[in-house]
Amino acid sequence: MTQLFDLSGRTALVTGSARGIGFALAEGLAAAGANVILNGTRADTVAEAVARLSDKGFNAQGRAFDVTDESAVAEAFAQWDKDGVPVDIVVNNAGIQFRKPLVELELSDWQRVIDTNLTSAFIVAKQAARRMIARGTGGKIINIGSLTSEAGRATVGAYTAAKGGIKMLTRAMSAEWAASDIQANAIGPGYILTDMNKPLIENAAFDAWVKSSNPSQRWGKPEELVGTAVYLASPASSYVNGQIIYVDGGWLAVL
Repeated sequence: MTQLFDLSGRTALVTGSARGIGFALAEGLAAAGANVILNGTRADTVAEAVARLSDKGFNAQGRAFDVTDESAVAEAFAQWDKDGVPVDIVVNNAGIQFRKPLVELELSDWQRVIDTNLTSAFIVAKQAARRMIARGTGGKIINIGSLTSEAGRATVGAYTAAKGGIKMLTRAMSAEWAASDIQANAIGPGYILTDMNKPLIENAAFDAWVKSSNPSQRWGKPEELVGTAVYLASPASSYVNGQIIYVDGGWLAVL
């Protein structure tokens, strides 16, 4: 049974993985046996994250590049080709948040959120899928969605549009790549204790709302997403495609 979830010999690229959810997912995939590639925009923070995993005995490497820059992404994959590093698993985790009412939102800020949270998943997955198809050995694409892939919230219109797009992009990937034994699925985290959510966590009213509106009556932890990520990255999910699994403590169940 454990072989169903064994990632030994597989290489997983996790974008936006120098900290937070991305780092937790990278560590979880490494613990399941994968060789992991960490990514971020700053070389120093990526190197620090790689060192943290290496110190625990995991096989980790890093590469700093902007996932919204198509040429930088293509260059990274070309280098992995030269190095003989086949990326079997992609976790499109990179994301940002920008809170402002839609009527006050500048187009540049809208575009920045869309590019980082949605377009980057297309750019990275395209490069990976081309190689997975050419190798003929299949692969796994895991996109990180959100509760806002399903439900709207005030002041996060661009983020909501991007994460709603992630759900449908995942389905489009499945429609095109499933025949090549590539499973494309998504994870929709609920309210998770991360640095990005720190202003919300420290807001007493919002903190109380999260706890009162969720059947679990608490925030989630980054490591509570790991099990779903390992499942979607492993042979256990070989016939699961185009789905989004919400890990939200039951929040969507009681809307």
